[in-house]
Amino acid sequence: MTGTSRGAGPLPSHTPRVGIPERLAARMSMPEQHEYLRTKLTRRGLLRSSAATAGVIAGSGLLSGSAQAGSPVLLPSPAAAAVDGSMVAPFGRHLAFGADPRSQMRVGWQVPLAVRRPYLRVGLKPWDLGRKVEAEVRDLHTPSLSAKLPAVQQFYLHAALDGLRPGTTYYYGVGHDGFDPADPRHFSTVGTFRTAPARAEPFVFTAFGDQGVSYDALANDQLILGQNPAFHLHAGDICYADSDGQGTEHDTYDARVWDQFLAQTESVAKSVPWMVTTGNHDMEAWYSPHGYGGQNARWTLPGNGPDARNAPGVYSFTYGNVAVVALDANDVSYEIPANQGYTGGAQTRWLDRRLGELRAADGIDFVVVFFHHCAFSTTSSHASDGGVRDAWLPLFDKHRVDLVVNGHNHVYERTDALRSGRVAKKVPPGESVDAAREGIVYVTAGGAGKALYDFPVPDSYEGHEHHLDEVETYHWTKDRTKAKDTVAWSRVRYTGFSFIAVAVEPGRHPRMKVTALAESGERVDHFEVTRSRGR
Repeated sequence: MTGTSRGAGPLPSHTPRVGIPERLAARMSMPEQHEYLRTKLTRRGLLRSSAATAGVIAGSGLLSGSAQAGSPVLLPSPAAAAVDGSMVAPFGRHLAFGADPRSQMRVGWQVPLAVRRPYLRVGLKPWDLGRKVEAEVRDLHTPSLSAKLPAVQQFYLHAALDGLRPGTTYYYGVGHDGFDPADPRHFSTVGTFRTAPARAEPFVFTAFGDQGVSYDALANDQLILGQNPAFHLHAGDICYADSDGQGTEHDTYDARVWDQFLAQTESVAKSVPWMVTTGNHDMEAWYSPHGYGGQNARWTLPGNGPDARNAPGVYSFTYGNVAVVALDANDVSYEIPANQGYTGGAQTRWLDRRLGELRAADGIDFVVVFFHHCAFSTTSSHASDGGVRDAWLPLFDKHRVDLVVNGHNHVYERTDALRSGRVAKKVPPGESVDAAREGIVYVTAGGAGKALYDFPVPDSYEGHEHHLDEVETYHWTKDRTKAKDTVAWSRVRYTGFSFIAVAVEPGRHPRMKVTALAESGERVDHFEVTRSRGR
């Protein structure tokens, strides 16, 4: 759910969609909401205002019949051109690793209008972009939802790069007929990326969730860029095109917010792989399957999870000595049931297998898991999700995961080291913890840019410590009620825009130095995760 301003208190627990009565939406799955929006509301004439626009676009050959039904359509290149390509500049570049970050990179971008023969150029020198890769066009059409929101036509372009050299910096540019990035006039649009090294070496990665489009979101992006990260993890609730989720008459879906978000993020994501997973605001009922059709149009992720199309936010990759696992907590959430159980347990079974494989693999010291809904948090707005705890905590303990990162609550909070949900070791700022022997630290890094939440107790962070032995909070139960908790694990609490930076050091005594940085650059927390060889 979207946040309220600080101190506004808890939000309603339902997740209604645009134009669906509140009580009805609370009982509907994402596929049911999609069907309602695409058929029932259309028959009532709600979408009549967009029919002429859709007909014109379809008649021009830019859309097929299925595109008018609201799911993304993969168009063969070249796409039909509506304007002179020299008048159209690409924007919103964003990178993502393939399944093997040493040799695979995926590049996505947008154009505001249809263009002919989009492509990517890549090479080892900025003046030598000799390799040319044809781009895939993923067209997304959103009908007019109200008099204030016109029909939106979005063109997302994607190029897959395989066979790259490990640990190598590449230069790339994106273009189409009439706009060549190798042309000196467009040289300023050339970007860079670096593949993962063949062998473990020191590196930094960053993470947060709940970003949206705002000054604070942009400020966090620029601070992240200053960390020179090898990649960035986004723990869901990416742009908030699905606005407040409270079922009011003002609850409208505005696809154009994605254009703003990708333009805002480009300064970082054009050179830093932006690895996302799905939050509750990323379930967009206008696009099937399961509200993830828009995700499939906008992002190309590793695709090595249990079902790349239906669960795009579930995957894993390895960078150096760190394995990263992305999960979709919408599947197991008790608080927000719209997609509850949509994988039929396949995601959890895959997680068990994948964690076992990663723990048995040579060269992997640390396993980091990230997803949206919090296993452990004490905020007044969402607190903890019992569904996440029931489904996944036993697996995290079983496979000795080293670090868990969440969003959902728009604050920074972290736990002591936990085993089976109980404190196994106190971890004040500056402390070190061996996850294999002493427990897992759970981090909520939801201060990426949306309006902040509040805690039921005072903040307590580095330099301003006010630790409490007990905090009164709650967790969501299977019947969607709030069960009261008295917890001892809330070690650090910070109400402010922030993110985490993790400096990884391989070697005989590998470690991850985790630092939480406020939007001002102030350090509000730091701790160290170690792992003894052989564990």
